[in-house]
Amino acid sequence: MPQRKKSSTEKKSAHAPSDSQAKWLRRGLSQPGGKLPLFDEKGQKINLRTVESCIRNGWAEPWFDNPLKPDWIVCKLTSAGREILE
Repeated sequence: MPQRKKSSTEKKSAHAPSDSQAKWLRRGLSQPGGKLPLFDEKGQKINLRTVESCIRNGWAEPWFDNPLKPDWIVCKLTSAGREILE
């Protein structure tokens, strides 16, 4: 029986997020539109490596450009991100 080809989202999210990635992603579950925070609970900016790796894995996606701070990546949780947290 031939194997079903995985979609690009399935390929990207084949592994579980790290603790820091999961913690950041979980914060989007309770936000309108799945908006992910720029800062942690202590007011520290979320590590760029965490953000970029979640985007690469398909768990988060850039939402819009921030004209006041163009170097900040405003992201939202994807459906794959929601699924990986279940």
